[in-house]
Amino acid sequence: MSRRRKRAARKRVGRVSYYLHHGSWYVYYRSGTRPVRTRIGQNEAEAARVAAERNAEMARGPIAIAPTFEPVTIAELRHCFLDYHEHVLGSSLATVNRYRTATEYLATFASEGGRALPSHLLVADDFLRWLRRIRVAPNGHPSSCRRPLREGGIQFVLNTCRTLYQYALKRRHLPPYAQNPFSDLAGRKLCDDDAKPIFVFDEVTEHRFFEAADDWGFPIHFIAAKTGLRSGESAHLLIEDLDLQRGWLTVCGKPELGWRVKTRRERNVPLVTEVVNVLKGVVGVRTGGPLFLRPRFQLEPAPLSNFCREHLAVACRERASALENEFGRALSRQDVARVAAKVWCDAGAIDADDIRRSFIRIATAIGLVGASCPKSWRHTFATLLQDANVDPLIRQITMGHTPAGDRKGALAMTAVYTHTRPETQKREIERALRLWPNSLGLGESRTGNAGEQAAVHHAE
Repeated sequence: MSRRRKRAARKRVGRVSYYLHHGSWYVYYRSGTRPVRTRIGQNEAEAARVAAERNAEMARGPIAIAPTFEPVTIAELRHCFLDYHEHVLGSSLATVNRYRTATEYLATFASEGGRALPSHLLVADDFLRWLRRIRVAPNGHPSSCRRPLREGGIQFVLNTCRTLYQYALKRRHLPPYAQNPFSDLAGRKLCDDDAKPIFVFDEVTEHRFFEAADDWGFPIHFIAAKTGLRSGESAHLLIEDLDLQRGWLTVCGKPELGWRVKTRRERNVPLVTEVVNVLKGVVGVRTGGPLFLRPRFQLEPAPLSNFCREHLAVACRERASALENEFGRALSRQDVARVAAKVWCDAGAIDADDIRRSFIRIATAIGLVGASCPKSWRHTFATLLQDANVDPLIRQITMGHTPAGDRKGALAMTAVYTHTRPETQKREIERALRLWPNSLGLGESRTGNAGEQAAVHHAE
């Protein structure tokens, strides 16, 4: 008696068949006179779907044999990925730089020992073990004390690598039906016990901070605390972004000057009377230019002093054109960004790092342990709005976060139908800020001196 097993029956979808062989499903059809046999995997439903797709394609006309994958090294894949975001998608320079930094860890791992590891041979678990072993300089300086990567940093590297390999899948740099090696690692909630704690001010510590602040740093931190501005937004505020008569501040991108809001969402922030008075003292008799100036430009005019946004844009275009003539080629996005940064510098604008250093200096002086980032003002502002039971939609609008209507959520449809009136937003924000009257009073008392000093400096 024959012991040969009965062959599994083929299943057919039009001119395409699929069958089980040695535990895997295969799709079979003929392209012209050439047979095409493709391994699908262990999922029968997936084989049936592929067979239906192939049959539909054959009904429309002759089809070519599916191309094989094009193997590349991880270094080559990284270069193509960054070039795609830089020149095709036009992602922001900050995003490209973050991707470059994160994928540099993967490139270093793949080149250890002089090897050039192909992208399809990477074992993600081995890379994660390597990430946990290495020690890095937190600020990138070679002389700084090295430490292991924090879990938050590891998670960001894994998420970026997952995006990198999604790009590889779309460009057929991985074998057919291969899975993203970072799918099981990226996005998972890792142990974050070593995360840097977020410092949130209370009314007493905020008042102590403002009392210890110098005349230059006080208005910068005071405005950040009462408006929730990011440091980059404070550094790129222009005098014309203020409507002090009505009590509003506009946070908007300035693409002609090489700067955009982080979320690309412009917003209007209401100002209480005490904040308006502090801003009047900062502006003084100036009519244009950056709101906050570097200390030395409070004593002497900057090269582009009192230039409004339009005039600064003209200066930026003229400098870019001159640089193009000098180089004999079109400027890259990095070149244009450097030109814009120089224009901001010559206009006297402060740098976001100046704000951070000022924050650390004041916090250290009053013994605040753990307060090392001016983003604490943004956390404090949002927390204060919550303490005052300000409507979540108003909080989103004021903070410049993505509206709930842009993604699925409990407030998604509510956000679509809700149109917050400016007077409602202003009333709610003022009600929240009035919960801490002492710091507001301190701002009022320091306004007069700042205004007099600004007038004297301008006259000189």
